Amino acid sequence: MNRKDFLKIVGGSTLAATLVPQGLMAESFVGNRLLAPKKLTILHTNDQHSRIEPFDESYTRNPNQGGFARRATLIQQIREQENNVLLLDCGDIFQGTPYFNFFGGELEFKLMSMMKYDAATMGNHDFDNGLEGFDKALPNAKFPFICSNYDFKNTLLDGKTEPYKIFNKNGIKVGVFGVGIELEGLVGKKSYGETVYHHPVDVAQHYADMLRNDKKCDVVICLSHIGYDYRDNPQKISDKILAQKTDNIDLILGGHTHTFLKEPQAMINKNGKTVLVNQVGWAGLMLGRLDFYFDTQKNIQKISWNNLEINDQILA
Repeated sequence: MNRKDFLKIVGGSTLAATLVPQGLMAESFVGNRLLAPKKLTILHTNDQHSRIEPFDESYTRNPNQGGFARRATLIQQIREQENNVLLLDCGDIFQGTPYFNFFGGELEFKLMSMMKYDAATMGNHDFDNGLEGFDKALPNAKFPFICSNYDFKNTLLDGKTEPYKIFNKNGIKVGVFGVGIELEGLVGKKSYGETVYHHPVDVAQHYADMLRNDKKCDVVICLSHIGYDYRDNPQKISDKILAQKTDNIDLILGGHTHTFLKEPQAMINKNGKTVLVNQVGWAGLMLGRLDFYFDTQKNIQKISWNNLEINDQILA
């Protein structure tokens, strides 16, 4: 899609499903039977920071909000309504509450596994207990960590993460890769050891091309922990720059900067086509949701969104 076509699909400058022009989603028939368009629901989180329980009612900024149990309930409700759901996380699962200090990430991974996360990428705080600490907690994660620009070849994580993964959801092939922030200067050398960082733009382009052209994926998603934007340092690599300097990516799901986006942002890639960027703050206060609709040829025909608040109404 180029920008003009994209804006027609989403109905204007905002991404509201209700504004999709009537008749845009073509109906197809086999005999007298209507073929419904395929739908893919993508749910995502970022920067959970070990916030297992909701914020206390006395907390000034986010009273009685968040909580893993509420999120699990919301995810289950969505799965009961939708057939093809992909649940993803963009890193910084660790660090922020005593749960991490006591259990070293084991609890977070167990709960995410119970929620049936499909994949996650690593953030800088996931190195806080060193490679040894992450490796110790890793068996509790029943989902893969996708790290495309970290080379763990000479570390104990060698072979324990994946550079990309392809999910098949009712015939829709979804290719996922992940990029992380530069660790030097942000994380102590002792914590990441011989991990080698590769620039996200080069890596993203390589895997986007491979997933789109060689693996024939219908949707390409980047799980990012490089940050949405840096106003004080606009040249620093960010999701906005990554979107502009690459192509063949449909969706960048971000983390690191704790950015609360009201809606996914439409960026223009280097070939003039649109890529969506979304991020849902931090601490599990929100669950991002995007719904992709496809025609019978598996072309994206409509995208709707809803960044959902996690609060006490979910369990009511």
